[in-house]
Amino acid sequence: MTFSATLETRNNDAFIILSGDLDASTANEFKAKVEEAAATEPTALILDMTSLDYMASAGLRVLIFANQKMGKDVDIYLVSPQELVRSTIEKTGFHHSVQIVDKYEKAVTA
Repeated sequence: MTFSATLETRNNDAFIILSGDLDASTANEFKAKVEEAAATEPTALILDMTSLDYMASAGLRVLIFANQKMGKDVDIYLVSPQELVRSTIEKTGFHHSVQIVDKYEKAVTA
């Protein structure tokens, strides 16, 4: 499936909507959106993973990069990751560095 990453900013928060397969061939596109989001100096980074079907280790590396790029003062929310994606995140322990939420509203109000 084709990958896409769309950036929106609202109320000082950066939202990246991910869809498709995030792998080595698409990770740079995601990384570019993270860099673009960081330039806005957001108070939170919300990654909508509802339509992300697959994430390889290259995608996980970009998540780690996002965590480092945003810094300690920016909360990162992963919204509705599919079971396979969530499992990858949890197996690596990265879920301790971000907040995984089921609904978009929780990400905005948390």
